Amino acid sequence: MLPDLVVLATGLTTEVVILIWLWRRVAEKGKRALLLLGAVALALLLCFGFLLRFGRVAARFPRFVHDFGEGFVIMWVLIALPAVLLFIGSRVAARISERIWPEHSGRRRQFLSAAPGVALAAPMLALGYGVFVAREILTLREQRIVIPGLPAGLDGLKIVQLTDIHVGPFVSVKQVARAVAMANETRANLALVTGDLISSEGDPLDACLDELAALRADAGVFGCMGNHEEYARTKDETEQGGARRGIRFLRHKAQPLKFGGATLNLAGVDHQTSRAPYLRGAEKLVVPGAFNLLLSHNPDVFPVAAKQGYQLTISGHTHGGQVQVEILDHRL
Repeated sequence: MLPDLVVLATGLTTEVVILIWLWRRVAEKGKRALLLLGAVALALLLCFGFLLRFGRVAARFPRFVHDFGEGFVIMWVLIALPAVLLFIGSRVAARISERIWPEHSGRRRQFLSAAPGVALAAPMLALGYGVFVAREILTLREQRIVIPGLPAGLDGLKIVQLTDIHVGPFVSVKQVARAVAMANETRANLALVTGDLISSEGDPLDACLDELAALRADAGVFGCMGNHEEYARTKDETEQGGARRGIRFLRHKAQPLKFGGATLNLAGVDHQTSRAPYLRGAEKLVVPGAFNLLLSHNPDVFPVAAKQGYQLTISGHTHGGQVQVEILDHRL
């Protein structure tokens, strides 16, 4: 609840700052009335979106209303907070500039006058680019992993990984199909799905699993559970639905795989939360003499996994390093 309150408070505070700035620049009563009406409507939408972040309230509304409300709150904070900070920064820069260069300069005055507007528009343009352009761009990243003493049968082994799919309001089933097609182009020996197939309860889990069923790899498709499977209470459903489609989710289990004369012991655990010791009991899944590879959605477990005897751990969760805030709640 605390992260949601922080988001709501930030959104309302930035709205008040923007309202005060606009109020000083609008003198007509009619325009001020419209401005005030718009501010009240925006505040109500923020509160509505805040309420829809709680399952007991969201359950009383259609799914698209929940998605709009939650998305609106996030979008407004992403736009408003940077806009206000940039605006304040541009005003401070203008004051400093006038003190350093008190003499009149038409070009400098024009630049300083335009700067606040640019500061307010920049976050909107950045968010618009992310939503309408960058979100549709899928890229395949190849990573060479060098491991000393790797068995000869595993040298050159090709693994393809899909993680943090979050199919739902912002990621379509068609995008998942594109990602699977790109993964299949690698002709991998082993395919892995490391959690967070959906974001919230009610997201199209079956449709996501249907697309993932098209993954092709010599040794099969395996996976582990992410934190959002826990939030949405779909861990069992994901495991069973995956099994019906040929995807095996390893939940504190291990599967030995043979490649040439080498054995790869593939182990998997559910999402590891910081509220409990990491990888409790996972050391029992380690097979002496085999190459032990662990699937764990949360990469914070890397040091513990290495101490337990895993030569390689494959994770997701950080969305490519974009999101690494775990102070309040890792949903941030």
